[in-house]
Amino acid sequence: MIYEVEGDIMLSRAHVLVNAVSTRDAMTRDFGRKLHDRYPAMVEAYNAWCEETNPEPGEIWSWLGTDNVTIVNLITHEGDEDPSRVGRPDKIALNRAFRRLSKLVTDERFKSIAMPKIASGKGALDWHEVQGMMDSQLGELLIPLFIYVVELEGQVASEPGM
Repeated sequence: MIYEVEGDIMLSRAHVLVNAVSTRDAMTRDFGRKLHDRYPAMVEAYNAWCEETNPEPGEIWSWLGTDNVTIVNLITHEGDEDPSRVGRPDKIALNRAFRRLSKLVTDERFKSIAMPKIASGKGALDWHEVQGMMDSQLGELLIPLFIYVVELEGQVASEPGM
């Protein structure tokens, strides 16, 4: 079940946090920055994995934190050598990543997921298009999926079922 909530995603009680990234992503903006600040080892491990495997957009990568929160990075586009240039998420890659996330949720038996309005920030995809892809690929999951549509720093969101 997909729920739209308002609050601070970093205070979510969900077992999995999902982030949209590029290959070679420094995670210095928006939700990525928050993850970078809380889990610097995750960013380091993700970039080492990218160097080793040269992943394609549409792939996903997961990491378990010491606090038992799993971070899943959805690779939505190629990174740039210049980290100051922000790439635009690719619709096909995002849809493929959502499909892979659905499979991972089922395989790993995750209990709940939280994510921001993924791949729809400044200069990115239209939120309504992303919602359609999300409904198509993740709407049948039998766990709560919390989409943080409004970020309210320091405020715990009402997450039904948690």
